[in-house]
Amino acid sequence: MDLCPAEPVGKLDRGRTRMSTTDFRIARVQRTLRWLEEDVPLLNRRVKDLSKERQDSARRFATAIIKETRAQLERLLRERPLESDDASGAAAEPAD
Repeated sequence: MDLCPAEPVGKLDRGRTRMSTTDFRIARVQRTLRWLEEDVPLLNRRVKDLSKERQDSARRFATAIIKETRAQLERLLRERPLESDDASGAAAEPAD
């Protein structure tokens, strides 16, 4: 897998469009956010034997991490249109 392409991002590579750095980061943050959100029920099981204070602390920490991850995703989504090759912000499509 070539993480540092020699050609400009967005150009066709054997019939596939390369993912821009921002799109790659968005996908990674979305995956992380999904994993964190899906882990909440498991977190509740993992902390059930802890004291009430520690349970609350673990849940607050998990909530803070999820909130920060959502904020990061929102920032990346706002930045995405600025990185477009086209001045109109339209996505690049292959020529016929």
